[in-house]
Amino acid sequence: MSKLGNLGARLHRGEISYDFVGKRKIWYGVSILITITAIVGLAVRGLNMGIEFKGGAVFTTPTHMSTSVAKAEEYAQDAAGHEAVVQKLGNGSLRIQIAGIDTDKSDQIKQKLAKDLSLDPNKLAADLVGPSWGEQIANKAWEGLGIFMVLVVIYLAIAFEWRMAIAALVALIHDITITTGIYALVGFEVTPGTVIGLLTILGYSLYDTVVVFDSLKEQTKDITKQTRFTYSDIANQSINGTLVRSINTTVVALLPVAGLLFIGGGFLGAGTLNDISLSLFVGLAAGAYSSIFIATPLVADLKEREPQMKALRKRVLAKRAQAAADEELAENRPVASDEPDDAAAAVVGPRNQPASRNRGRGRPSGKRR
Repeated sequence: MSKLGNLGARLHRGEISYDFVGKRKIWYGVSILITITAIVGLAVRGLNMGIEFKGGAVFTTPTHMSTSVAKAEEYAQDAAGHEAVVQKLGNGSLRIQIAGIDTDKSDQIKQKLAKDLSLDPNKLAADLVGPSWGEQIANKAWEGLGIFMVLVVIYLAIAFEWRMAIAALVALIHDITITTGIYALVGFEVTPGTVIGLLTILGYSLYDTVVVFDSLKEQTKDITKQTRFTYSDIANQSINGTLVRSINTTVVALLPVAGLLFIGGGFLGAGTLNDISLSLFVGLAAGAYSSIFIATPLVADLKEREPQMKALRKRVLAKRAQAAADEELAENRPVASDEPDDAAAAVVGPRNQPASRNRGRGRPSGKRR
């Protein structure tokens, strides 16, 4: 068995463990700090919304263009009077994206751009996106996200309990906030692919959370009938028991996404992959973190407020205190000596000679005359 597999087996059996729940205030503090940073990034820089949300025009040139990307950006900005984004596609054509322009001026911009690029205007494909259509797409995205959240809460409340549903909802909001904050700080464009990526990572995050919750639900059956573990103890055991599984699942999912982000979007220059790959990469990492460090400790916090769990915790701590006191008393108890007592050695008669030996000495045996 590999070292990681051996570690996972020992964690599952409870031979070793890390106190995730006991250190939950540290994780809460780290999450709050990251969340505040993400919110500040959103407030200061904002999201770089794509053309699908702001409206504008997308022009695609024929294949094997000799014009450089920088030169094409300069031509596009001169023709439209707005900032343009130019990407070189795999077949050698250029994708020129100009957001925030009036669609009535698209023909004029197309003619000027075709002239600068030395192209026939009929060979310059144009796709127009109106601002109303982009706003509709944004509203649909928010509606889909809201429906997803509501369904998640209802399902978890039925399958588990409402405390687990609340904890999972907090973890999902945590993941969305961090991912959108990273988008604002990095400046990547937000497209429908980004929204798809967000919904995808929410599914991954929810999967990891449900795995831990399922283990916790099984181990806390009839928990009040014993006095060995508190609810927090069992919650910590559930995290440790599924820790290696969560790590393996996350790493396996992150590897192909990292290939899309760093190799496809970075080295190969396929910028169209950045919108979905960044949301997947950040969201998967944040989802694994929230499942371990946020959702389950939060459930333990909520459950420990129940009167039954408070009483159980009191009994468990009292029993542990009594066991510690008994152990300390046993360690301090004097060891009995095996040597004979002086009082027992002081008997009548000479030393090492029984007193009964002097009885009847000097008297003849037989009947006296």
